Amino acid sequence: MTDAIDISVVVIGRNEGQRLARCLASVQAADWQALRWELIYVDSFSSDGSLPRARRMGARVFDLGAARPCAAAGRNIGWRAARGALVLFLDGDTQLDPQFVQRAVPVLADPQVVAVWGHRRESDPGQSIYTRVLDLDWVFPPGPSDYFGGDALVRRQALADVGGFDDALVAGEEPELCRRLRALGWQIEHIDAPMTQHDLAIGTARAWWMRAERAGLAYAQVAARYAGTADPLWQREARRNRLHAGALLVLPVLLIAALWLQPAMGALGLLAGLALWARSAWRCRWKCPAQPALAWAYAAHSQLQQIPILAGQWRWWRLQRAQRAPELIEYRRSQRAGGAEA
Repeated sequence: MTDAIDISVVVIGRNEGQRLARCLASVQAADWQALRWELIYVDSFSSDGSLPRARRMGARVFDLGAARPCAAAGRNIGWRAARGALVLFLDGDTQLDPQFVQRAVPVLADPQVVAVWGHRRESDPGQSIYTRVLDLDWVFPPGPSDYFGGDALVRRQALADVGGFDDALVAGEEPELCRRLRALGWQIEHIDAPMTQHDLAIGTARAWWMRAERAGLAYAQVAARYAGTADPLWQREARRNRLHAGALLVLPVLLIAALWLQPAMGALGLLAGLALWARSAWRCRWKCPAQPALAWAYAAHSQLQQIPILAGQWRWWRLQRAQRAPELIEYRRSQRAGGAEA
């Protein structure tokens, strides 16, 4: 039956409300031309009617049930049920660009390319300063890349060859999968084309913190797994975060003491801090040309997020000592059908 379908679209979600409806509608509205496709939705124990909604919109639906919510487990269910030679993974809070598939499929004519991804951007970056800044997190230069994220077009056989995603990971499952794919000689290509619009829906400092803390947990968990290997994934990032966050926590205390005891030295410290902030803003200016204020804001985010990332690493270490498995860190509230996020 696999030759009856060219591409299987696998969407995962948990209480996405109208975001899910928009996602599934965008798949149906895409330019498929002669490509034969199917739509699969895997739900992570939603309570907002996502399963019947997806079924009404023509998807084959699967339910994780009351099991621990996990993107990796959902994607594994989806690709293993897929009938296409290619699998297009989408998150339920995204909308597919109508031309992405037509631009991505020819890239896979190269037998060395295992996956193709394009540009993911926020659908409403102006909804909050957090979303406006985090929109730039999705900006990467096109070309060969080490990783893809939650949205990508992937060869199904390659997923089978490496056993798919690791559902022991509650975050960071895509880079970890990509490491195993690259170990087999596969290449990943990031094309200069729109792929998805994303609805991050982060409007509070708490949500911003929790999202960064989840990244820190992923850093620590994956880095511990590959410590001492030829490709020690995220070892450098985890170590750099510990040093960076430690400095951010200690230096303000030293600066206040210096301003109190040695004002001239304290003033020099302030100037040095501003210079480092300016350097960070200058280095990221390519992500937001002609928007210097946004570059400064993104630079501040890049620095300050190191603290909740360290908190995520610390959470992982505590769980290891207690011999407990990590649970998903959810950074936003559910979106009910037809309503806005609370």
